[in-house]
Amino acid sequence: MRRVLPSLTALQFFESSARHLSFTRAAEELNVTQSAISRQIRALEEYLGRDLFRRVKKRLKLTAAGEAYAAQVRDLLDRAEAATLQVMAYSDAGGMLNVGTLPTFGARWLVPRLGDFKATWPDIQLNLITQTREFNFDREGIDIAIHFGEDNLPGCVTHRLMGETLIAVCAPKLLKENDDLPIARERVRNCTLLQHSTRPRAWQDWLAATGVAVVDELAGPRFEHFHMVIQAAVAGLGLALLPEFLVREELESGRLVAPFDVSIPNQHAYYVVYPKEKENNFAVRAFRDWLIATCRTEQDDRPIPSGTAA
Repeated sequence: MRRVLPSLTALQFFESSARHLSFTRAAEELNVTQSAISRQIRALEEYLGRDLFRRVKKRLKLTAAGEAYAAQVRDLLDRAEAATLQVMAYSDAGGMLNVGTLPTFGARWLVPRLGDFKATWPDIQLNLITQTREFNFDREGIDIAIHFGEDNLPGCVTHRLMGETLIAVCAPKLLKENDDLPIARERVRNCTLLQHSTRPRAWQDWLAATGVAVVDELAGPRFEHFHMVIQAAVAGLGLALLPEFLVREELESGRLVAPFDVSIPNQHAYYVVYPKEKENNFAVRAFRDWLIATCRTEQDDRPIPSGTAA
C-alpha cells in the first residue's frame, strides 16, 4: 500500500523553518536559497491542504496545525536520523546500542563500570537514555534497558540482576553529639522524612518493619530522582530511605550515617530487559551477558555500616 507522505526534503525544510521561525535562517542552516525553502513550504502546504505559517507584522508564526505538525515531524526526523546512524555503525561484532536506565542507577552504578564493558567490546557504541517511567522500546528506539520492578513486562525477555536493601540515612549533623549508633527507632518521629516520588510507599513499609508509628509518613519534601534525595540527605534536610548500594560511597566517607538498626529488602528487583525480537542481536546479547556476569561477581555481602538488618 502506498504511504501518504510528502517528500523528505519538504519535511526537513519545514522542520528547520519551524524551529527558527525564519526562512532565511533555515536556508542558511541547510545551505540552500531562501526561495528554495519557500517553494518547498508552499508545496507542502498544498499537499496537506493546510497553512503551516502565517505572517504577523513581518514575523513568521506557526499556525495551530503547523505547531502540532512541527513537533511530530521533528520526532520523525530524529528517529530516522538515529536509525540511519545505527545502520551506518552496525557490524557483525559491534554496532550502536541504545541502553535505557534509571538516572541514579545509571550515574552511580552503571557508568563507573562501563570501562570494563568497553575494554571487552570496543566496537559496540553505547548510548545511555535515562528516565524514571517505564521504557517504551518501540517509541523511544531503545534496544535494552535496566528495569526496576517485576519481571512481567509483556513481549520482553527479562533477566534478574540484583535486589536492593533499603536503609534510612541522614547527615551526621542531625544526630546529637553523644549519640551512639544505632539510636532508638522511636526517634524517627522527630525526623523530617525525605520522600521519593516513584516510591510512595517506601516509608510506610520501613516503619511497619520497625513497629514505630508516625503521624504522617507521607509528609516531607518530595524528589523525583534518588540522586536528589541523596543530595538532600547530605545537605541535612532530613532522613532519607535509600538503596544501600547507591549510598555506599557517602556511608564510607562519613557524609551520611545509617542511624537505625533496621534495613528492609525490597520486594522488587533490578532486571535487564529487551524485546523478544532483539534476542539474537549481537550487541544486546553482549551487553546482557556482561551485566549479568558483573552483578553476579559483585554480589556484596558486606555489612551495612550502622547495624544489622531487621
